[in-house]
Amino acid sequence: MDTAPVMLTKRTCSSAMSLVMLAVAAMLVATPGSSAAAPPAWRYTMVAFSNDSDRDMDVYESGDGTGFEPLRLSSFRPPSGLVRDPSIFRNTDGLYYVTYTTGGGANIGFARSSDRINWTPLGNYPVPFCCAFMPGTGDGTGFESPPGFSGSAGFKDGPSLSPFVTKAWAPEWFVDGDRVNVILSLSTGGGFVPYLMTALEPSLRLWSPPVPLAGIGADHIDTTVVKVGSTYHAFTKNETKKVVEHAVASSVTGPYSFVPPGDWGSLVEGPAVVQLPNGAWRIYLDAYTEGKYLYSDSTDGLRTWSPVQELPALSGTARHVGVMTEPA
Repeated sequence: MDTAPVMLTKRTCSSAMSLVMLAVAAMLVATPGSSAAAPPAWRYTMVAFSNDSDRDMDVYESGDGTGFEPLRLSSFRPPSGLVRDPSIFRNTDGLYYVTYTTGGGANIGFARSSDRINWTPLGNYPVPFCCAFMPGTGDGTGFESPPGFSGSAGFKDGPSLSPFVTKAWAPEWFVDGDRVNVILSLSTGGGFVPYLMTALEPSLRLWSPPVPLAGIGADHIDTTVVKVGSTYHAFTKNETKKVVEHAVASSVTGPYSFVPPGDWGSLVEGPAVVQLPNGAWRIYLDAYTEGKYLYSDSTDGLRTWSPVQELPALSGTARHVGVMTEPA
């Protein structure tokens, strides 16, 4: 039997297979981006004012929550007043919103954006003069209430002597289910006390009267809240001791009880807390007298914290940041 045709067919098939394999390999090598690193799964957006200007808000972006790069510096300047202590979140309408300290007495500012770069001012919101004898603000000159007493106007943590809010500072977004809230620090002339206002309609232009976060008390500012399971965690600056403290409660309005904080040092303020994609939590802190920005992580549900590290690139530049995460 003549085997030549059979031998030719085998060689032809072998050559064809080799060509196919080479072509596939060439396609893999030539495919654009095939050797590049995969894009980050999450995007971190940071808003801040700077040492150079508290009239302008800078916007930064990061893929890992550590290495932030400018998205746009001086991205937003309100028509009047300051833009200190900005806080950012993305609403269900798909737009980004910031709230901030205006420096104009009992007002906080709002703005929104579709791209985090171009911002439309929504104006200043005057905190209602609803809070005669606000609990906790006192007159700023007395002592702490002794054990067994709830406080009076003669005590530092007693009710206010004034019916008027004179300062509204450091507003922070807190979304709890379908409720959009702002936590802000209010004073009627004495120490600051954290209060909560809830949006009454989707445009975020009408708000409930302020309700105090019970248990935190006077001389606390820069309060931010996150929820883990059914527990609310408040991180707040003790203005007397100049440290950031940690308190927990079963309701967003308290009563809160203080628990051991991380070893974050003194002379820090402006805590911002976000959850990382791996389930850990990160707190950002403004070491304002050192010109540094710090961060610390918790991998056990906010019980213990890693030693603070300096945030690269932003130390000495960014002040009192707000941070949000979302899928990239």
